[in-house]
Amino acid sequence: MLPATTITAIADELAAAERARSVVPLLTGRYPDMTIEDSYAVQNEWRRRGIEAGRRPVGRKIGLTSKVMQVATGITEPDYGAIFADMVFENGSVIEHSRFSNVRVEVELAFVLRSPLKGPDVTVFDVLRATEYVVPALEILSSRIELAGRTIVDTISDNAAMGGMVYGGNPIAADAVDLRWVSALLYRNETIEETGVAAAVLNHPATGVAWLANKLAQHGDGLSAGEIVLAGSFTRPMWVHPGDTVQADYRDLGAITCRFV
Repeated sequence: MLPATTITAIADELAAAERARSVVPLLTGRYPDMTIEDSYAVQNEWRRRGIEAGRRPVGRKIGLTSKVMQVATGITEPDYGAIFADMVFENGSVIEHSRFSNVRVEVELAFVLRSPLKGPDVTVFDVLRATEYVVPALEILSSRIELAGRTIVDTISDNAAMGGMVYGGNPIAADAVDLRWVSALLYRNETIEETGVAAAVLNHPATGVAWLANKLAQHGDGLSAGEIVLAGSFTRPMWVHPGDTVQADYRDLGAITCRFV
């Protein structure tokens, strides 16, 4: 692995980029031997610094769980990142676009846990039993590392490009509907841009949550009761700009709307 001093320096650089709403050069271009474990070490140090500074962790996001997202990014395995309370927006929020870098939006389902999930060997059935409810959500992507040529090592280091999330619609029990068939229509400024079905996320969105619990176990961590887990996008990322209004229509599960200024 990279030396601890290098891990700390990268985490500091990314924290500074987040504050400045700026973008840094590819890490893999500067540290060609950097591994996935190095990148999670960077992310964990960044998260630790955030908690130390008073930010409150409320959950995790999973990324790159669907084929459409893997094709869109050229990255072929899932990853995860941290969610802090100041990243969470209510339905109908007006959101400052300049708070983020390379701003895109994805359509997802969020799982809110009733009980902890600790790997290894967590299954989809464990996830469904542990879930208090599932609610529609939008993820706001924000990349603090330049996009062209990035690898999963860059993405993980950058907190899996997590910028924020908007939740809304109708919370439901995990067994109230067939989650595989939850679908959504994504609009920008009243024009439909993307559509998707939740089965695109590893055949069942709960599979992504199980993957996360098992992956966290490899890093000596787990999921706690009350945490929010963004299970992964089932549409391609949609670019948004200042002045854009975004709406995601989940039919029976309701709709989410936000506006970027």
